[in-house]
Amino acid sequence: MAIIYELAAQGMQMILVLAVAPFILGVTRRFKARLLRRIGPPLLQPYRDIWKLMHKEAVMAHGASWLYRSTPYLLFASTWVAAALIPTYSTGLLFSWSADLIAIVALLATGRFALALAGMDVGTAFGGIGSSREMLIASLAEPAMLLVVLTVSLVAGTTQLSAIAEHMIHGSVGLRVSLGLVLFAFVFVAIAENARIPIDNPATHLELTMVHEAMVLEYSGRHLAMIEAAAALKLTLYFSLLVCLFFPFGIATGDKSIVAFAIGLGFYLSKITLLAVLLPIGETAVAKMRVFRYPIFLGGAFATAALAVFLLFVSQGF
Repeated sequence: MAIIYELAAQGMQMILVLAVAPFILGVTRRFKARLLRRIGPPLLQPYRDIWKLMHKEAVMAHGASWLYRSTPYLLFASTWVAAALIPTYSTGLLFSWSADLIAIVALLATGRFALALAGMDVGTAFGGIGSSREMLIASLAEPAMLLVVLTVSLVAGTTQLSAIAEHMIHGSVGLRVSLGLVLFAFVFVAIAENARIPIDNPATHLELTMVHEAMVLEYSGRHLAMIEAAAALKLTLYFSLLVCLFFPFGIATGDKSIVAFAIGLGFYLSKITLLAVLLPIGETAVAKMRVFRYPIFLGGAFATAALAVFLLFVSQGF
């Protein structure tokens, strides 16, 4: 009976991130429109868009290979698995042993690499431009992300997310300058990875500025629905990761009762909804930057994360 309960708890987390992801995207779009003095789309509009695309025919580009056809499924599956592994309302679930920071970074890199190859597969100019820019962003963002992983794992003594969250709650972490710096770097990396302003504008289709949209320009129907769902999942994933690593208060740790799960769920939904509101506030305050300024933006994230590692070593002793 206990194994059934644990399976149900793990399955609930998988369904939770999949169900909440379009809503979080809808909150971000609606609040951003309000800040721009527009009415904005309904909160449930992403659900309708995905549902509508799922029922449309997938028109394939001429000369598309098996890679082009299979990439949406690979991207969706890898992003969903990575998002479902991150502790949301409770730590120590059935598959928490596999919720490793390095594994999650690898899953996200797998989906990104496949999408970049698919963008170049059909031979269009926009797809090639988008793929090259995506790889540029990845080559700058991933080193900073790995330094974030290194810093957090050195503080907690592990790369397992459940153990990190429990250490942040119950351990004697205190106020650390290194954690503040690495939080700053993580936010910059999350903005770049999700193609948000100032790196990319997900609402535009201007050819000279497209990054993510350029790679998926030839997709339609159920394939585009999978990609849109994966994008919503990725945004929710980074919100969940930020909450789990830096603000894990409210999550159920030792108590596995339904009441503890409900309290943890309430805290989780409140925190990611707050992040979905804060994101458009930052986006409306800045303008999109040129491609040539990407290294400055992400180089700052890398330097900040490197400084956090250095300060951590200094504080703990070499």
